[in-house]
Amino acid sequence: MSARQTFLVFGATGQTGKHFISLALNDGHHVRVLARNPAKLDSAIPNLEIHQGSITDSPDLDRLVDGADFVVSLLGDRQLQKTQKINTAFVRDLVPAMRRHGVSRFLYQAGGLSAPPNRRLSPALWMIRNTIARGYIGQHEDNEAVMRYLTDEAMDIDWMVHRAGIGSDGPSKGHLERSSRRVSIATFRDCAAHNYRLLSDPTAIHTCDLSSYRK
Repeated sequence: MSARQTFLVFGATGQTGKHFISLALNDGHHVRVLARNPAKLDSAIPNLEIHQGSITDSPDLDRLVDGADFVVSLLGDRQLQKTQKINTAFVRDLVPAMRRHGVSRFLYQAGGLSAPPNRRLSPALWMIRNTIARGYIGQHEDNEAVMRYLTDEAMDIDWMVHRAGIGSDGPSKGHLERSSRRVSIATFRDCAAHNYRLLSDPTAIHTCDLSSYRK
C-alpha cells in the first residue's frame, strides 16, 4: 500500500486492533475507528479519527463507511456471544452500508477454532474446541454464522476471513502465512501484521484460511 488509504476499523481497542491501527498509521494512512471507550486511544495522534459507540448500539454505519477504502472487523465479546450472535447481526448491517458507498474490501478476523463453511475442523482442532476452549463456543458459532453469510449472500464484496490462532501479546515470533490446514498460536502483533498484508492480497479474496508461521 503506497497511496494514502482510509481504514475503518472495528475492534481497534482490542489486543490485535491496537497493533493493526499502529501499522496503518505508521505507514501514513488515515484510520477511522468506532470505540466504546475512546479514552483507550490517543485522540491527539495524527490521522486517527475516533467515533464513540458500539456495534450493539446501532451506529451510523453510512457515516462510518463513507470514504473508507478498507473495512476491518477485529471484534469479539465472549460474554455477549454466549447468548447472541452480535457479530453476525452487525455484519448483516455493515455489508449493505458498504454496498451503498461503493466500498468492497472487507477483512473479518475469526478464531482458528471456527470452522469455515462446508468444512470440518481437523480432529485436533475439534478436540481443543470442545474441551479446553469450550467456554468460547458462542464466539465460534457467531464467527461461523458470519462466514456463512459472507459466502451465501455477499460474494459481490471482496471479503476475506483470517481464522487466527491468537496466543499472547509479546514480541514477534515471525512471519505468518495463509494456510488451509496449519495454524500457529501467534502473538497479537503478528496477527495484526498478517491482517494488514492480507488486505492487499487479491488471492485472499473469498477465503477463510488459517495462518501459520513461515518455516
